[in-house]
Amino acid sequence: MTSPAAERTTIVVADDDPTLLKTILYILRDRGHHVVPVEGGEGLIDVLRAEQPDLLLLDIMMPKVDGLQLLETIRSDPAWESLPVLMISSMPPEEATAQALGLGADDFIAKPFRVRELVARVDARLRQSRTLRDARADARRLAEEARASTAEARVRAEMLDILHEITDTLKPDDIYHVLARRVARVLGLARCSMVLAHAGDRFGLVVAAFENPHLRNLQIELRKYPEIRRALDRGQAVLVQDVTTDPLYDQVRKEWVAEGIQVVTRSAIALPFSLRKEQRGVFFLRATQEDKPLSPEDVEFASTVIGAAVTAIDRAYDLESAITDRERYLELAQTDALTGCANRRGLFERMESELERVKRYGQTLAVLLVDLDNFKDVNDGRGHAAGDTVLRGVGELLRKEARAVDIVGRYGGDEFVLGLPETTFDGAVVFAERLRVRLAEHDFAESGDPLYVTASIGVSAMPESGVDTVEGLIARADVAMYSAKNAGRNQVKT
Repeated sequence: MTSPAAERTTIVVADDDPTLLKTILYILRDRGHHVVPVEGGEGLIDVLRAEQPDLLLLDIMMPKVDGLQLLETIRSDPAWESLPVLMISSMPPEEATAQALGLGADDFIAKPFRVRELVARVDARLRQSRTLRDARADARRLAEEARASTAEARVRAEMLDILHEITDTLKPDDIYHVLARRVARVLGLARCSMVLAHAGDRFGLVVAAFENPHLRNLQIELRKYPEIRRALDRGQAVLVQDVTTDPLYDQVRKEWVAEGIQVVTRSAIALPFSLRKEQRGVFFLRATQEDKPLSPEDVEFASTVIGAAVTAIDRAYDLESAITDRERYLELAQTDALTGCANRRGLFERMESELERVKRYGQTLAVLLVDLDNFKDVNDGRGHAAGDTVLRGVGELLRKEARAVDIVGRYGGDEFVLGLPETTFDGAVVFAERLRVRLAEHDFAESGDPLYVTASIGVSAMPESGVDTVEGLIARADVAMYSAKNAGRNQVKT
């Protein structure tokens, strides 16, 4: 069934397998995409220049062309720096992912792939690309409109260049501070803040203030700020040119006198704004007694800036959400669903990274291989649900006992691996013994009769073990673990 996507997208697919290429073409064309095949990858750069695609699917291993070299060439060309690239390969995921992402790929999918997975990853990359492109287009459009203004208006409208900074900042909370700082400077104001609140609220939350860059989430009582309350209630900008005479402040002025408060504000503007179709608060500008009073022209200018900025903030939320989705997917792809520990892929990637650091700085790295004793008896005697409960509990216990810098992963079945950076061989043995005792003493039953398990633990370390690879360290720990099994289980061996 064709995708209901309103925008037709162009996808270039480079692969040396004609059957797979036809399959991908069928799947993506059925989703409504314009798909351009490049069999074998030859002439890919020319195709990219001609088609200007929205996404590239690139095979890593092709007989005549190296996909990774092509990726490196593409990423070195500024014309393609924002082109999403999804690598596909039959290489081992650990090796292929590290190489592809290291050269600038946006994602990786292993062969053979599932149709739903391919479609989901393609949709995610296209969604993120569209969001970023739209945000940048908004910034360019607004800047062009600003430059087309009259002489005086053009000087002030150059303030809209803040949208470039907003687009680059991406995080909405940071954008509030960008706006407060830039608007205050252009208007020559000492006080400019953003207050989050809804009509009828008793309190507001100051999330950014130019006069205090370190301020975060300060609660204020809105009855003391009548201009903010009116702006929220009416949904319109409020201009107060003189707070000492404006009737809006009659009650508040009495409180100032009674409490001996010296008010330095001379005039104020409260501009309400909505975010993602929901009223969020006001943009609060104040001029002191030494400043020139704020004017209707200031209201108009600030309104223009805020209106344009809100669009950019919306885009930023969308883009941050897309990026968060990608980061969450990458995290899930490297996490064992049952135990919450790193899965085999995530374990090896983190261990390889740590090993590189260890070699570079001449530090130590220890590895523990933890194997539960007679775990089959738990599944046979208490059921697989109880077995899963034990595995979850073991993963939680290991993560709790480990340090923040340690790596905890499920190696497979009832085996777990711990990587201990900057830990000596002797220190690793002491830690392993403590783990063994903690495991043996822990009741893993969620209800009913107690459920205890023990573990045999093997220890290896650099440089003592004489190996300098992740596989070698784990293999040494594995040999030591089997030695513990043969010696009667529930032991630590090296």
